[in-house]
Amino acid sequence: MARLAYFIKKSSLAGDPQISRLFNSLQSHGFSLYRVPCEGGIRSGTLALLSLGGDGTFLSAAPLAITSGLPIIGVNFGRLGFLAQTNAELLPRALESGEYSLQERSLLEVRLDCPLPEGFFPYALNEVSVSRVSASMLGVDVQVDGAALPTYWADGLLVATSTGSTAYSLSVGGPICTPDSKVSIISPISPHNLNVRPLIVPRDSRINLSLQSRDLSSVFTMDNRNHIIPAGTHIEITTTGRKLQRLCIDKDNFFDALRSRLLWGSDVRNLKSSTE
Repeated sequence: MARLAYFIKKSSLAGDPQISRLFNSLQSHGFSLYRVPCEGGIRSGTLALLSLGGDGTFLSAAPLAITSGLPIIGVNFGRLGFLAQTNAELLPRALESGEYSLQERSLLEVRLDCPLPEGFFPYALNEVSVSRVSASMLGVDVQVDGAALPTYWADGLLVATSTGSTAYSLSVGGPICTPDSKVSIISPISPHNLNVRPLIVPRDSRINLSLQSRDLSSVFTMDNRNHIIPAGTHIEITTTGRKLQRLCIDKDNFFDALRSRLLWGSDVRNLKSSTE
């Protein structure tokens, strides 16, 4: 019997009737299940890791999938669901019949010249960001492969992967990229310069950030993990050779997700008349 590990961030979701129906269906299709915390506990012979929830749950489960080398399946019990995109009703049969594919998603790797907490995980799937801690503006000096960009004066700055283009990056005005695009996106957060725009650079670029602030510290974020760092910290961001494997059933489609989650193309002129 094939094993599936599953991760649930919200304990209240564990008793949800939808979860129970999914488990019963998976077991009837020949799978056994066991719950894991985000720190580890993967057993031998495990086929994949199920992330049960929304995109936030998926990001919390991603470090476990990356370190264990297991493919991760985001089963959508949340709201938007760009990462947690799989329909629970379609999953059991797709797994049993092998009607799925594996996608590799690139990761950002970060190095900082300041002390870091024990067990610091240096990889990000969506984005890396720095932001101010008070009303004082943050200055961010950026170099891309050694070439200096103008200083960004803003609430902060983020560097996103193509996977993360529909997350925080989108909310600050960044472009939408297909997940397989080999790019990174540099976007200011609420910039004080009228003439700065998000910048797309090759995925293998080396991006260095240096912070200027009147405050003694800044907020450093990797996906949904926050750390307080000294204001003068230097940060190096590169694309690592490690990948996250995302298991997708064949009916998953990025452009369909844009239409359904972000109402892309929602226009009365795009509605087909029933008389046509």
